[in-house]
Amino acid sequence: MRLALAAALLLSSTPVVADEYQAGYSSSKTCYRSEYREEYIPGIESDPGYVRSWKETIEVPCDRNRATITTPRRTVDDNDCSDGKIAGGILGGGLAAAVSRGDGRWWAIPLGIVAGSHIGCDAAGG
Repeated sequence: MRLALAAALLLSSTPVVADEYQAGYSSSKTCYRSEYREEYIPGIESDPGYVRSWKETIEVPCDRNRATITTPRRTVDDNDCSDGKIAGGILGGGLAAAVSRGDGRWWAIPLGIVAGSHIGCDAAGG
């Protein structure tokens, strides 16, 4: 008997989900926002004016698909390739000195330094 009662309750009950959108049905939800208000009360010489302030709770429509407003980020290229230039220049000059022979070193070493510094800068992210 208990098993039949439990099975009947389990099969006949439908879950109720609050505030969930179902296709084809209308749903509504009330949202509130607190707003700060001020009012200046003017005065006279014997009774000076003052500012009256209060907070009001107002009803606003709920937006389920509220778009998040973000400020655009400025992309700044702050890649500094000075370390890569120095290391690449040293390696390029050393490689050019090791590979070149005789009078060719006079132009190979400076060319190796320039090419190495350019490759080192690119490798360092610049």
